[in-house]
Parts: sequence; structure tokens; C-alpha cells
Amino acid sequence: MNDNAGARTRVAPFSPDHDHAMRFYGPDIARDPVSLYEEMRRRFGPVAPILLDGDVPAWFVLGYRELHHVTGHPEWFARDCRRWNQWDRVGDDWPLMPYVMWTPSVMFAEGAEHRRRAGAIGDALAAVDRADLTLLCRQVADGLIDHFAGDGEADLVSQYAHQIPAGVIARLYGIPQHEVPEMVRDNLLSLDVTADAAQAHQRVQDRMRRLVTQRRAHPRADVPSRLLTHPAGLTDDEVVIDLLVIMAAAQAPTGNWIGNTLRLMLIDDDFSLTLQGGRSSSGEALNEVLWKNTPTQNFIGRWAVQSCELGGRRIQRGDLLVLGLAAANCDPRLNTGDLSIHGTNRAQMSFGHGEHGCPFPAPAVAEVIARTAVETLLDRLPDVRMAVSPEQLRWRPSVWMRGLFELPARFSPIIGFRH
Repeated sequence: MNDNAGARTRVAPFSPDHDHAMRFYGPDIARDPVSLYEEMRRRFGPVAPILLDGDVPAWFVLGYRELHHVTGHPEWFARDCRRWNQWDRVGDDWPLMPYVMWTPSVMFAEGAEHRRRAGAIGDALAAVDRADLTLLCRQVADGLIDHFAGDGEADLVSQYAHQIPAGVIARLYGIPQHEVPEMVRDNLLSLDVTADAAQAHQRVQDRMRRLVTQRRAHPRADVPSRLLTHPAGLTDDEVVIDLLVIMAAAQAPTGNWIGNTLRLMLIDDDFSLTLQGGRSSSGEALNEVLWKNTPTQNFIGRWAVQSCELGGRRIQRGDLLVLGLAAANCDPRLNTGDLSIHGTNRAQMSFGHGEHGCPFPAPAVAEVIARTAVETLLDRLPDVRMAVSPEQLRWRPSVWMRGLFELPARFSPIIGFRH
């Protein structure tokens, strides 16, 4: 099993709790996530025994306090997947292999090595001026809107929300303007489940490798150059794979954050009434989405460094824990009775927590991208409205990401922008 083969261990027996575990896969599992998490909480409490694809056992951490504990203690719940005690139950074709297959990236690094890699990424992103980033995001958003502004209608997911993150990141990487459209297409395709995904991923990787070689010889004021010249002393291979991680981590979560926020602002009276002055409510809408329809619903994960107890469950060394980010956000123990809490409270777990949470300042960069995308659309198309009833919108059938297939909208065509 490629890089994981050397780490195979004897398969741990099922916990007795897993005799009654809930299958965390199947065509209907993601139909109503709120009800799903409520049922799991009622049946199992804050830590639930689950079966992943192929009935592979794992633990689902859905309590806010328990999730905060797991993510805050990497010495007990770590990221290196090679310590998993169930490797012999899965093959290379296991559907969730992309989530658990070890790579020499910042994603699976631990301790000092993780701090070295994450620190370099954080410094490279922190060097991006926020005013310049906002201007760049506005340019990307304006360019996309120009393509459909004259049509009077658009799918705000495929034509807009999902195009923006990769477009911004490509420019932060210093990729030449004429290469950006192809780069964005390949990045989107590489994250899909089509037969062409592997070839698209290879093209993106090859492009990153060429870019790193160029920047090693001729540094510029961009993210790849900052990583290559950082005191952490990253190798070319480390920079290549971490650039891929940054782009992948930004793409689906930020794209769905934009799409889910536009949906909320178009269907919720509390927000749609202020669309003409959308800037005043976009921040609250963005934050409410993180609480109620966060783009990354669940995340694989952490692996127990040693046997322990969590939420009344006996966790064995090497057990896999799935982080229930969305479930933790709706933990009833957080209910303060304040109906406006989601507009201002930023204690949601949508970006994770602790050493392996989304590294600073990546969440802030993502928020600049999402907020600018939402506000630019509302500025340019002030009478934008839904083209279908809210009941006709379809969520993607995934327990991992929360996003729409499409968001059809109509607006008054802008003369001079018909394509």
C-alpha cells in the first residue's frame, strides 16, 4: 500500500461499541445532516462509534468540548496516519484512501517538523498585503461577472463561487495570466471524482514543479518564492507538495463558503432585505454559514497515540477519529438562548483548532476571498435573485463537504457585457 505499507500493523479488534455502530456512508447519509447529528447524539452521546465505507470502524467526535479536547492535544491525538490500526482492512481502491493516504506534506507532519512547515506557510501568506489581496480578489470576481453580466442569468456556483479561490491562489503563486484559466480548470477537475481527475492532478503537480524550479532560479514577490527563501530551509519537493496542499485546501471549502453564503442571502429574509446594501450583512451571513452550513462538514482525522477514554468511550491506540466539525457547531450544550449568536460569535470549529487547525493566517485569507466575492457580486448585480425555489436547490450528497450542485440566479442584464 505505497507509503503506508511499511506502517501496517495487526488489525485491532472492533470495540464492543461498534456492534451497534452507525454506518457513516451510503446514498442517504448526507440527506439531512442536522437530523443525522441529532440522532447520533441521542444514541451515542458526544463520541459515536461509526463504520466508514466497507464497514471500517472509527469514532465520530461530535461534541464541541470533546472535539476541542482532541484537536488541542496532538500528543494524544496525532495526524500521522501511519499509526492507524486498521490498515489491513482497506485496499488501495478504498473510497476514502485520498483522505488517509500518507504523503510527505504539512498535512501529516507532526511536532517540530509540522511547526517548521506550517510556520513557513503562515509567514508566506502573512506577507500578502490585505489591501492588495482584496484588490486582487475584486479583479478576479469582476472578471468572472463580466462573462455573464450581460446574460441576465448565471449559475453562481459553477460560474462564480467555485472559480474564485483557485483563480486568486494562482495569482498569489505568480502564475502567468494566460495560464490561469487552464490552471483553474485542472485544479477543479483534480478535486472531482471523474476519470480525468488523476490526469488533471498530475498536470497541476507538473505545473507546480516547473514553477518551483523557475522561482528557485529567479525569486519574485510571491508565495512560492517566499517558501523557497524561508529560513525553514524547505526543499523543492516540500514546497511543491505544500503549494498543492494550500491550493486544494482553499478550493472546495472557500468555494462552498461563497456559494452557501450567497444562497443564504438570497433565500433568508433577514439578509435578502438588505441586498441593496449587502456589505452591512455579508459578514454576518458568512459567519452564520460557518455555524450552520460549514463547507467542511467532517474531517479525517486524528489517530490515537495511546489508549484513552473520550466522551465515555474507550479509544484504542491507533484508532481513527473523525472530526465532526458541523456536528460540534450545533452541539446543544453551546445554546445560550441568544438567537443572534451566530452573527458575531466566531468560536465555531469550522477551521479546526489547535496545532493542526487551519494555520494562521489562512482563515483570514479565506475570509477576505469569500467576503470580497460576495460583496462584489452584490455590488455589480444589486437585483440578483433566485431563479428557482429554495426547495429545488440540491446539496451534494457528501458527509465530508457541504455545498450545492448549482445556484441558479437572475438579474438585470448589464449592457456591454454580453458574451
